[in-house]
Amino acid sequence: MRKILQRMSIINMMIGNLIWEGIPLFLAPMEDVTYKSFRWMCKKYGADVMYTEFISSEALVRDVKKTKEKMVLYDFDRPVAIQIYGHNISSMVQAAQVAEELQPDFIDINFGCPMKKIIRHGAGAGLLLDLPKMQQMASEIVKAVHVPVTAKTRLGWSKNDQPVLEVAQRLQDAGIAALAIHGRTREQLYNGKADWSLIGQVKNHPEIKIPIIGNGDVTSGEKAKQLLDQTGVDALMIGRPSIGRPWIFKEIKHFFRTGETLPPPSVAEIVENIKEQLLLTLEAKDNEFSAILMMRRHFAKYFPGLPNFREWRVKLLRAESTKELNRIFQEITDEFGEMKPVYPE
Repeated sequence: MRKILQRMSIINMMIGNLIWEGIPLFLAPMEDVTYKSFRWMCKKYGADVMYTEFISSEALVRDVKKTKEKMVLYDFDRPVAIQIYGHNISSMVQAAQVAEELQPDFIDINFGCPMKKIIRHGAGAGLLLDLPKMQQMASEIVKAVHVPVTAKTRLGWSKNDQPVLEVAQRLQDAGIAALAIHGRTREQLYNGKADWSLIGQVKNHPEIKIPIIGNGDVTSGEKAKQLLDQTGVDALMIGRPSIGRPWIFKEIKHFFRTGETLPPPSVAEIVENIKEQLLLTLEAKDNEFSAILMMRRHFAKYFPGLPNFREWRVKLLRAESTKELNRIFQEITDEFGEMKPVYPE
């Protein structure tokens, strides 16, 4: 443990003029998740770098109001990136220029989203099937803006097609300032275990000079240490494990400092956090029910491992008003009080 603590105290990671000592923790960009209130919760608990939800370049070029709303940045966010995706190079360049006007600390290109609605047009992970186009797109965006440009990708398309080292080399040549790698293929979606061995190969390849950010299955402080020891990545990115557990950033940092696992919060403490997140979501949305719909994904994740909790989870997911939710929160507190959740590894 002393070895990794010493290593973390001297490492500097840079993206443009941004510098971090130690191992920064990035909140991964996630659609319908990394909006203002959730970013606030994660920042509160120690996330170092924020991302917006990913932004469609085509919608941005068409000046779609809902898309622009996703790009609003706040002082607490910083440092923060706007992530864009698309298949048309010209539209992506225009989108990057529009994003730059909102003064993010850097712009990120999504080369990793595996969902059908994204890849069917050749965007996101779809560009893993056309590496020359991926490189050209990155190069054109880098030349078009004055802020640093980073990218996020996957190991490859399938088990038999994992060109992530070539991807890293091409994107480095294109001028990308840092690369986040999710340790799964497009074919895997979010199933199975993330494979960090290829992430480590990229990080430790003598031709790779840009920072490499590891992503996938960072579920605890102990797991984070293990993956750092295995790969030597410059930073860690945390996505789905933070949903319903924004304090995972605090837990990881505590483990890095002490080598000890921080006890999870009690159910009563979790309820107070949910109320805070709900209030912030209500402030940001046009109406109460829209805010509640946005929160349901989080309600489903906030109380893992509690015995006989299904009844209350169903109630949370069916509630249609804050009054009803507050009544359910009180029931949960009364029933489970000082119990603590059990998070999956």
